[in-house]
Amino acid sequence: MSRQHVSMRQLLSELGQMAPRKLWLGGAALASLTVLMGMALLGLSGWFITATALAGLLPATALVFDVFMPSAGIRLLAVGRTGARYAERMVTHDATLAVLAALRQKLFLHWARPQAARLLLQRPVRLLQRLTSDVDALDNLYLRLLVPAVSALGAALLLALAYGVMRWWLGLIALAWLLLAGWGIALWHGLRSRKAAVRRAMVLETMRAQTVDLVAGQAELLMAGQLQSQMQQVLRSDARAADADAQLYRTEAAATKAYGAVSAITLSASVLLMAWLVEQGWADIPVAALGILLALSALEPFAALRRGAEQAGRTWLAMRRLGPALVSDAEPAPRNKLQAPQQNAVQLQAAQLRQLGPVNLMVAPGARVALIGSSGAGKTTLLQLMAGELNAEHGVVQAQAASWMTQRTELFQDSLRENLKLADQDASDAQLWHVLEAAGLKSDVMALPQGLDTILGEGGLGLSGGQSRRLALARLLLSPRSCWLLDEVSEGLDAATAADVLQRLAQAAAGRTLIFATHWQREARLADRILCLQAGAVQKQALRGTPEFEQLIARLRPDASGVGMRGQEPRQAEEFSV
Repeated sequence: MSRQHVSMRQLLSELGQMAPRKLWLGGAALASLTVLMGMALLGLSGWFITATALAGLLPATALVFDVFMPSAGIRLLAVGRTGARYAERMVTHDATLAVLAALRQKLFLHWARPQAARLLLQRPVRLLQRLTSDVDALDNLYLRLLVPAVSALGAALLLALAYGVMRWWLGLIALAWLLLAGWGIALWHGLRSRKAAVRRAMVLETMRAQTVDLVAGQAELLMAGQLQSQMQQVLRSDARAADADAQLYRTEAAATKAYGAVSAITLSASVLLMAWLVEQGWADIPVAALGILLALSALEPFAALRRGAEQAGRTWLAMRRLGPALVSDAEPAPRNKLQAPQQNAVQLQAAQLRQLGPVNLMVAPGARVALIGSSGAGKTTLLQLMAGELNAEHGVVQAQAASWMTQRTELFQDSLRENLKLADQDASDAQLWHVLEAAGLKSDVMALPQGLDTILGEGGLGLSGGQSRRLALARLLLSPRSCWLLDEVSEGLDAATAADVLQRLAQAAAGRTLIFATHWQREARLADRILCLQAGAVQKQALRGTPEFEQLIARLRPDASGVGMRGQEPRQAEEFSV
């Protein structure tokens, strides 16, 4: 779904459904109760002190003056305000954290769909920004905008009620003044700081990308003579971020001055009004003190809107960026393999995607098919179609549920056990040791002090390239699926390690369907059938035991050891060698 089709109402509705309504309403109600109790506590304390002082002037009045009820009310309001504040913090933060957790889950599910994660991974800094800064910016919507706005409304209503009891028109004036001045300053602050907040967010994202490029590619930049230029780009981005920060600070300072001026005007007007009411005999002095102190505290909740208004532009940008993912359920992405073929493991009928196709292909269960061709011929794209990672633009793609082992060894910063159990969460330790033995990694893992509980670093740090590939193979062997898709399974391994990995793979894959893309003779010799792709189309195919099969294998890269798989001498590489 495109951004222009995602309305703010849809986004707010989606966010509202991510936490129970009682949390949303309860948090706002408790925040309002806290403000009201604070105002009542200040007003009642002023009334009590003033009334007590006046009662002490006359002995007869002092004897009949009740000090117990007001003092009990003050204690009740003080304790209640503290309890309400604690409960409000608990409920509002619980609601916010529940929403952020549900939001991250929804984002992960959205990016796990075909092509979505691929587009984001083309700019990994953008993906990181969405998961961290953009998601965190949304807590401003509830904690610093909605809750303070409701609390401020409650404060305005309480002041209007207190003044309305004295004179009804005073209540209306007080309500209109507080809402126009308090909310008006917050609205002006949000609009004035929006551009700077958005520019700051964009600059920080750019600077993060530039810094990552500088750190990761400093050797290449130095050799190309571009290191100083890259450093200057980072410094320029930092200067732009500083300029945006300065503008935000100036706007916040102006808003703070505006709230201060409004507070002074409100307090001065309330003093004059209360004096006039006392002079007219419409209110006594303790009530006037109560009215003045209520006006003094009425603008405090409005001032709490400053931080939310300052970050409103950043929140708006985050909602705009995350909007398509939030409302994506309205347009579920179709998957290629919703229906498996009845007789074949894979069946493609005039399947076409970008430069690939149309392709017609049938793979029987238990067959071993090698996809060969020059780089860019469409081998990986064809595997992605079979795995459901890409959707065909035309034609029909049907495939059994498959496990896919890509060129990259995807390992995570976690224990060996948990990295393996990604393939089967219910696997026992006995099964894990079995697949490790089948992959030739059991002795290495047993030699580690913590065995299966050994924690790997990011990307499998702590294992050699061959060990990482064997661990990925062990995870594949743990998969219960009957169809395996492999993309350059032995790429980057030395000849001895590659031969051992392929031999173990061939043994473990007995009875399973294997479809793999390769540039190597050692891998292609595992196949019973070879498909040669060129310019996105199947140009040739051959079965094992035919001269055409050997001719296609001869075009591939020979084993670096000088001996091909199954003990055969390598042929001269032709078309696909690099």
